[in-house]
Amino acid sequence: MYSFEGANTMREKPEPPADNECCDSGCDPCVWDIYRKELEKWNRIQQRKQQEKSDKPEEQSS
Repeated sequence: MYSFEGANTMREKPEPPADNECCDSGCDPCVWDIYRKELEKWNRIQQRKQQEKSDKPEEQSS
């Protein structure tokens, strides 16, 4: 079964399912549905991290 563990803290971009992981039988959910959902989640996390970086005041060097 295709799954992403630790989705709330995922650091690496999800990989699409391998060719042999989808059976083309119309499963619900399909491994592609799971992948797309996890990719959307990963993208939101990346956007949030980027926003947090830009909101952080820059440190001044002495």
